[in-house]
Amino acid sequence: MAVEFPTDEQAAGYGRFEGEPAQAEPERFFFLDDADRELVAQRRSPHSRLGFAVQLGTVRFPGAFLSPDPLDVPRNVVDYLAGQLAIADPSVVKRYTDWPMTVYEHGWEIRRVCGYRDFSDAEASGQLREFLAGRAWTHAEGPVALFGQAVAWLRRHRVLLPGERVLARVVTAVRVSATRRARAAIGCPQGGVGRRGPRRRPSHAARARRFRRIRYRDVCVGHIEGRADDHPRPASTSRTSPRPTRASW
Repeated sequence: MAVEFPTDEQAAGYGRFEGEPAQAEPERFFFLDDADRELVAQRRSPHSRLGFAVQLGTVRFPGAFLSPDPLDVPRNVVDYLAGQLAIADPSVVKRYTDWPMTVYEHGWEIRRVCGYRDFSDAEASGQLREFLAGRAWTHAEGPVALFGQAVAWLRRHRVLLPGERVLARVVTAVRVSATRRARAAIGCPQGGVGRRGPRRRPSHAARARRFRRIRYRDVCVGHIEGRADDHPRPASTSRTSPRPTRASW
């Protein structure tokens, strides 16, 4: 199965930084709240605190522990974290990688405390496939858009990004399944002769109209069922008196 995506731009920024991020990104992903500061404060030396904060931010964006160099981040990110931790000299972070075992242990601590999961976790990968299947069925999105949706979902749900090609194959498999389901739903025949003679292949416009009706129906049914779950009908009450008969009129 040929994989013709992600695009060059997506591949360049997958699981790594591509140049310096915009000003809004450090403020969004590398801001340290009270819980983060309490966790960082457990480190003794300034370079250890700053290095830990860098790893704490990179699992949020770009969504993975950077390997082989955990400090392969733009300078403005390090400066932003150092300012929050009142570290006057951000260059001390260069000493963080002098002890590889410390870097490794910090990574596992962040996983445990913050609840990050590997993509190899069956529940996490299954939830992603379910999400992508729903997007592929209810939205007219191509593989590039679905790949971007998958990356965003993994970041939101604290699942570490897998290999680029691994995620691309998942997206491809989901789209193939959705396409087969759509062809079956619109009655796209595979050819052959039936009891009434050769099958007539419906036109492209007819198939498109039928597919839109089916997809719209599924979306509306799901919306109505969701509202019904939120507002269940009251239980019916029994009649206190029998229905009058014609004789009693």
